[in-house]
Amino acid sequence: MTRSIIATSRAPAAIGTYSQAIRVGDTVYLSGQIGLDPASMQMVDGIDAQIERVFENLKAVAEAAGGSLSDVVKLNVYLTDLGNFAKVNECMARYFSEPFPARAAVGVKELPRAALVEADAVMVIA
Repeated sequence: MTRSIIATSRAPAAIGTYSQAIRVGDTVYLSGQIGLDPASMQMVDGIDAQIERVFENLKAVAEAAGGSLSDVVKLNVYLTDLGNFAKVNECMARYFSEPFPARAAVGVKELPRAALVEADAVMVIA
């Protein structure tokens, strides 16, 4: 199968040796997104704004791949403080509808650029 690189200016440019997403067949692997504003490449302030920005960034990459967040089948969320998990759920309810994707939430010591939250996803589009 052919691998296709997905890139969009509506999400932050990769800040390392990775692509925003890779499509193989009907499956798209979306790299982790943190709360970077794609225009300024600066971190947005606060956990609420970062969570929102993470989902906006994932949405932009999903759309660049020809899909939407409704095509996400697996979501991984990484938090430096699991006390913010309820805030992630609240925000997710604005971006995802039933049937919700499978999900993992993991507490981590730290994230790139001192981010408070990061999420990556797998989506399937026909």
